Amino acid sequence: MTVAGRVEGKIALVTGGAMGLGKADCERLAAEGATVYVTDIDLAGAEAVAKAIGGVAMKHDVRSSEQWQAVADRIAADHGRLDILVNNAGNVIFESIENCSLDNFRLHMAIHVEGTFLGCQVCLPLLKKSKSAAIINMASTASLMGYGTIVAYTAAKGAIRSMTKSIAMHCQDEGYPIRVNVLMPGGIETPMVRDISGRAGQQLMEIPDGILPKESLGAPRDVANAVLFLASDEARFLTGVEIPVDNGLFARPSR
Repeated sequence: MTVAGRVEGKIALVTGGAMGLGKADCERLAAEGATVYVTDIDLAGAEAVAKAIGGVAMKHDVRSSEQWQAVADRIAADHGRLDILVNNAGNVIFESIENCSLDNFRLHMAIHVEGTFLGCQVCLPLLKKSKSAAIINMASTASLMGYGTIVAYTAAKGAIRSMTKSIAMHCQDEGYPIRVNVLMPGGIETPMVRDISGRAGQQLMEIPDGILPKESLGAPRDVANAVLFLASDEARFLTGVEIPVDNGLFARPSR
């Protein structure tokens, strides 16, 4: 007997899918039956992921409305609808309010905020054609806490949190079959986290199974599992929700 996956037959789009959290999201959704469009500014990386999971790769700068439209047009031509949108693409530059350049601040806003805005806006017509669609936007626990060295990043992720709720309520008010939620990962062992923590070029750490101690980094699959849940019809009663995926980081009182 064949057991259907949790997102069997659904059409998914994951931005920033070439590595890290995006790659894990693509792999998890595909393993559970979705057809996944893997988009990234790094086309070679996206193609490698797509080949491994039987998906479709496209070069995609999320700052470009034209490139967003090209992605949407391709999905429309192939399937006529979109069921899952994961706005995952992002960047981080460590700068405080005193040394953050306006150009770098605007870069964070363009990639995170404008990229997420464009994704939701451009893909909405395709999502409306789904019987049960889900948008999952990626923020960060940094949007909930005070980190003095990433002022632009925290500002961008905070904007995504607020925007997600507005989009969720609009879709619900209009009667669209679309749920919109936001995830807020904490420290996850990805190439980006490895590099900014002074371990550039080293092998990624193996994150063990089971309950993790409070100081531990999480694995990309921990976020991907949350993406899968929100993308599935199991989460039909969740919209406008923000979920920390952080092993209790935000809940823990500061020392």
